[in-house]
Amino acid sequence: MQIETPPVDKPYNKSEGKRGGLVIVNTGDGKGKSTAAFGLALRAQGRHHVHGKTVKIFQFMKVPSARFGEHRMFEQLGIPIEGLGEGFSWKSQDLEHSGRLARDGWQKAKAAILSGENFMVVLDELTYPLIYGWLPLDDVMQTLCDRPKDVHVVITGRRCPPEIIELADTVTEMTKIKHAFNAGIPAQRGIED
Repeated sequence: MQIETPPVDKPYNKSEGKRGGLVIVNTGDGKGKSTAAFGLALRAQGRHHVHGKTVKIFQFMKVPSARFGEHRMFEQLGIPIEGLGEGFSWKSQDLEHSGRLARDGWQKAKAAILSGENFMVVLDELTYPLIYGWLPLDDVMQTLCDRPKDVHVVITGRRCPPEIIELADTVTEMTKIKHAFNAGIPAQRGIED
């Protein structure tokens, strides 16, 4: 490790642009895409629920009955989180049904984005139904373009379509450097559930 001198001058100038809703993408093969989106949701809820705006989270690959740690905590905090899918595609008995669930779920998410009632809408794992061909990319792109000017949308998932990356305001690619699973360590409850 190399020791650095802390900066004493501000490394950037204040932006002169107007504030407004952003499209934020967390993609890549590394861990932390959903976790980062959930952190943004918590921050947004803490700041904006007093102004009557809410945060909604849609999980495109989780089942509606999912009870992972984030579901329990978001419920306690009054942040709606909704599973829209069937879980991992390789566990599905009917991929046509999975596609229908994704399309039905997209209609809910689209309505939440376009309503203007939400400060932030998180579309967790949205990239999968897009790259599997279950959702029309054009409709997603049009919704992102048509959303009210103050609505933030956060999209997560591997292999985000380049069209969404181009449209997005902020894109972070999570890069896997090392993962416990590759060393034979199973997923840990409370870390990866």
